[in-house]
Amino acid sequence: QVQLVESGGGLVQAGDSLRLSCVGSGRTFGGSAMGWFRQAPGNERAFVASINWDGRTYLADSVKGRFTISRDSAKNTVYLEMNRLKPEDTAVYYCAADRKVYSPYGPQFTDEHRYDLWGQGTQVTVSS
Repeated sequence: QVQLVESGGGLVQAGDSLRLSCVGSGRTFGGSAMGWFRQAPGNERAFVASINWDGRTYLADSVKGRFTISRDSAKNTVYLEMNRLKPEDTAVYYCAADRKVYSPYGPQFTDEHRYDLWGQGTQVTVSS
């Protein structure tokens, strides 16, 4: 069974840091673009960050300078390092993967519809 499993969420205070992990299983994800999205209560799911198989990345403007996306293909894992967290970062964070491999990379990977496989999400709550 091919799946993604997120971990690392929790309750933190504003200004704190968290690192989310997304571990893939069932196949190798090293050739796939991966992404992080988030959904706050009452809001639609929104793009946070993506990373291509070659390390190129996109970040949402709201997290630039605070969040970093990285991957360890040997571990089939993608990370989201979140620093200087704000209450408005509170959301369920989802990991996603493109089922295709070595797809041409571009801003289309900021669109959730570009991804075919999703994790179950991990809650991040930032208190003020």
